[in-house]
Amino acid sequence: MSSAAGPDPAEAPEERRFLSAAEAAALERELLEDYRFGRQQLVELCGHASAVAVTKVFPLPALSRKERTVLVVCGPEQNGAVGLVCARHLRVFEYEPTIFYPTRSLDLLHRDLTTQCEKMDIPFLSYLPTEVQLINEAYGLVVDAVLGPGVEPGEVGGPCTRALATLKLLSIPLVSLDIPSGWDAETGGDAEDGLRPDVLVSLAAPKRCAGRFSGRHHFVAGRFVPDDVRRKFALRLPGYTGTDCVAAL
Repeated sequence: MSSAAGPDPAEAPEERRFLSAAEAAALERELLEDYRFGRQQLVELCGHASAVAVTKVFPLPALSRKERTVLVVCGPEQNGAVGLVCARHLRVFEYEPTIFYPTRSLDLLHRDLTTQCEKMDIPFLSYLPTEVQLINEAYGLVVDAVLGPGVEPGEVGGPCTRALATLKLLSIPLVSLDIPSGWDAETGGDAEDGLRPDVLVSLAAPKRCAGRFSGRHHFVAGRFVPDDVRRKFALRLPGYTGTDCVAAL
């Protein structure tokens, strides 16, 4: 009786949970170029899943009226676009989002997403109070959608840099999208002195810096990533339950 030999471990790619910055960029290119996802489509999928992750940690029935108020801080790059979509879906889910978007992008996608939020009567702050206690008292939680992987604080201007300095001092829960703004996506540099979110929502797949995340809840929002792409990048991700678009790590 013969037995079939198993796969040669030397030939099989080592499974991993975290992607390098180069791998994350290559995965996104694969989705955009080979699978013909649109940029707006990916932003919509990620923003919706980010809002769902918020509902998992902060379910509406368990919140007081004040705790339902969410401040979404958006930057001018792609993470900011995801934040705008997240705010819109939080409104649909009957939370009470407010957006602070100090450095507005001229990109058409950002402008369209901004219009959608305005049409849904989501308020936009003209400035972020520097007195941290005012924010702590006005909102139940904050969503950090300021900087994504590879974007340095100095690249997006003073208002975003000042906003990050304020977010570091908050005592209310902080939810970061993809990576905590200001962290090095590769090494997690600034993890000690930078933002310390309670919740991290990794988009598509976790980046290497997520290995230094020490908050309470870590989700991956990547159910839309095709199985062939997961195998190609040797992703080791948790299974998604039912129709959920996020999974806890």
